[in-house]
Amino acid sequence: MEAFFVSTGIVALAEIGDKTQLLAFLLAAKFRKPIPIIAGILLATIANHAFAGALGAWITSLLTPETMRWALGLSFLGMAAWMLIPDKFEEGDARLAKYGAFGTTLIAFFLAEMGDKTQVATVALAAQYHAFFSVVAGTTVGMMIANIPAVLLGDRIADKMPVRAVHAVAAGIFAILGMATLLGAGKGLGL
Repeated sequence: MEAFFVSTGIVALAEIGDKTQLLAFLLAAKFRKPIPIIAGILLATIANHAFAGALGAWITSLLTPETMRWALGLSFLGMAAWMLIPDKFEEGDARLAKYGAFGTTLIAFFLAEMGDKTQVATVALAAQYHAFFSVVAGTTVGMMIANIPAVLLGDRIADKMPVRAVHAVAAGIFAILGMATLLGAGKGLGL
């Protein structure tokens, strides 16, 4: 359960102000069809994070526990720093309108998540916890927690969100995970 809750919390925080949340705002304003947009976000996230979780699980089979501990610790510290860099939304992420609300959302979200903070976090969390399903479920729930309000409330909440403060909290969590991992907190997990 720890893997699920940590994954959910980290991704929910990391998504605040992320380019995919901005994409959710834009798609909601463009299509005004929340159910197909939410369904597209869900399916794109499951596919993307399942790939990332599988990659994380595979990486653990390649590295020794000591090397893995250092790689994960440094990855979490890198994620902490990355969280403090604001995302920029690229209009090209939303130029798929010809596929309708669901298709546009599915394609745009899947592509926007490739190499994104939450995908990288999913790889690291899957490697850290050795709990593929819990991590993928958690990161998916975290994405939905952050993006469903963006779809449903759109512009009404965009300007009221303290994005910098939320990113600072997420960066702090990643930094704590990184330091704890480097100091040997995962040894009972084979790290």
